[in-house]
Amino acid sequence: MNMKKLFRSTTDSKLTGLCGGIGQWLNIDSTIIRLLFVIAAFFSFGTVILVYFIATLFVPKSPYSELRPIDHY
Repeated sequence: MNMKKLFRSTTDSKLTGLCGGIGQWLNIDSTIIRLLFVIAAFFSFGTVILVYFIATLFVPKSPYSELRPIDHY
């Protein structure tokens, strides 16, 4: 069984790339993940924001070998 690893995205990044990486890991649009984080942060009185930044420290950035090559014309 080949398990997919969680990485912070280097191509779909607004702040740290964590939401983009989670979106890639779950195969869903990262905008949905970002909206869920904002809603959860509002209802958790900021606790989710703390968890977000702690997770950013532990989730590694995507290795360069996983980046898509740039198409040159």
